Amino acid sequence: MDRQVGIIGAGVSGLLACKYVLKAGYNPIVFEAKTSIGGVWAHTSETTKLQNHKQQYEFLDFPWPSSVKEDFPDHNQVMDYLESYARQFDLQQYIRFNCRVMAIDYEGVSDEEMVTWDLWGGTGDPIIPKGKWNITVEDTQIESTEKLEQVYQVEFVILCIGKFSDLPNIPDFPPNKGPESFNGKVIHSMDYSAMDDASAAKFIKGKRVAVVGIQKSGLDIATECAMANGIEHPCTVIYKRAHWNFPDFFPWGVPLAFLYFNRLAEFMIHKPGEGLILSLLATLLSPLRWLISKFVESYIRWKLPLKKYNMMPKHSWDKDFSAGTISITPEKFYHRVDEGSIILKKSTTFSFWKDGVMISDNNERIETDLVILATGYKGDQKLKNIFASPTFQKYIMGSSKSTVQLYRECIHPRIPQLAIIGYLESLMNLFTSEIRCIWLTHLLKGTFKLPRIIEMEKDVLRWERYMTQNTSEYYRRSCQSVMHIWYNDQLCRDMRFNPKRKKGFFVELLQPYGSKDYEDLSTH
Repeated sequence: MDRQVGIIGAGVSGLLACKYVLKAGYNPIVFEAKTSIGGVWAHTSETTKLQNHKQQYEFLDFPWPSSVKEDFPDHNQVMDYLESYARQFDLQQYIRFNCRVMAIDYEGVSDEEMVTWDLWGGTGDPIIPKGKWNITVEDTQIESTEKLEQVYQVEFVILCIGKFSDLPNIPDFPPNKGPESFNGKVIHSMDYSAMDDASAAKFIKGKRVAVVGIQKSGLDIATECAMANGIEHPCTVIYKRAHWNFPDFFPWGVPLAFLYFNRLAEFMIHKPGEGLILSLLATLLSPLRWLISKFVESYIRWKLPLKKYNMMPKHSWDKDFSAGTISITPEKFYHRVDEGSIILKKSTTFSFWKDGVMISDNNERIETDLVILATGYKGDQKLKNIFASPTFQKYIMGSSKSTVQLYRECIHPRIPQLAIIGYLESLMNLFTSEIRCIWLTHLLKGTFKLPRIIEMEKDVLRWERYMTQNTSEYYRRSCQSVMHIWYNDQLCRDMRFNPKRKKGFFVELLQPYGSKDYEDLSTH
């Protein structure tokens, strides 16, 4: 078998896709725009560490080396781990670096014919394709106004482009109140993360810095600015909404995994596709879930001076946890706030003036030399842009009030011969991506068939209703943090594996699930 599979991106998901495509007997070709593997880990700020315990961020058949003693390795250790994985399975030879994919275009079947399909790809069988994908690639090493482009043709495409890179989200500003009116420098956190550690430290040294945003990248960058400049040039953090960032994984001494990552915890929430009994059980247990949320909140309030610095969220911990909008507070962050090297400013909007930024809520003007926008990325737009077909662009984006509509979070029912891995979120991203790759391999090998298109679309809508109801304005993140066992159960059933991975009723009910429970899947 010599079918060509195009994989776009050589981050964690791209490496996994390459390995499992090879294992299935296909011929992968991986396109990576940058000079190295690793995706977001290849370019991140100095203080960035894993947000998971390393045992929950581990390849199923490639454990962390014994030399890594830390429970939460830093970004350099993560990169070393990923590079070791690529060497172990000899993946580098299949990766074409400095190759930016400009577009992918499906040929061989008209839009009119595809609309009439009842089964995915027309036949329901991904290895008997009706058409092929053309991948247009640009060489990023060539410095010229006319870039050299090359077109590759493949039978199947796997998009592993993620959502937290490449296309920054820059806020809109009224006329004459945007970055153009500011005499200093404005960059996005993406540009800051692209610097090596020494260059980034030199870049911020001695500058008055304002960081906009208080998600993980904003917290890390503000901490680094405070470390570089102290109280002489304090870093101002401007944020719109406080979130439940937490100090550690042990609220009141109880491991967070025992509160949220076992089957009992999932019995407390309504799940897409659940039956009557599970629905009644979730309703009956919902007060217990509320109590657990308040239990965690009480610990965070005790541990961190949220009220003192107007950082108390107006929503519940459970809401942030469901949406995946939580992160670990950097070490000594509030100590730096206490000493004055970090200044927190809450405001619904902000704008620029010639010497800095202006807080709209009280018209306060803050003089600054550098503004770093930790305002996220336009991941959905990046995903849309890669398709040449307007029809596929419309399919993948959905509406402004819908999630990216993927069956099993991998397959769009109406886009043939294509899978998306690692785009939708989980608090255990690595092994979630690995299970998805294993699932995709079984699909390609014919272990199971996909349902009819209309049935897949119904299932997608069930998941979409769950996302919009439980994560409010963050529904497009499509985070599975509170349902990763339920989701993995579905993948296991598709692949004909037993979804219950533990032995004994109480162990199955109470013990947290993690990557170790799915190790055997990698050997099948």
